[in-house]
Amino acid sequence: MAAANEQTIEVEIVEIDGIAVESRPVGGEAPNKRGRVDWTQWQGRVKRIDARWWPLWLMLGIIVLVLAAVVGICVAVVFVAWRIFKGLLNGIVSLFSPQR
Repeated sequence: MAAANEQTIEVEIVEIDGIAVESRPVGGEAPNKRGRVDWTQWQGRVKRIDARWWPLWLMLGIIVLVLAAVVGICVAVVFVAWRIFKGLLNGIVSLFSPQR
């Protein structure tokens, strides 16, 4: 019953971001490609980094290196603290265990 009450609203887009939009023919023909972006050329551009952005990539690289160093140092400190704790615990336990 709901399908019988559906209404179709047709809207014509005149302009998007200041660029006039050409209407598509009803027959399904391909619209004129004048003024359109050829997206097939973007494949090579996506693989290359734009030279204008190198300061951003440099800063992000430095931040990643600093974070990796901080994480590495934290892991090293925890490892050394664990080894010291384990050595102290083994020393205390060896005081109370009989000698062989």
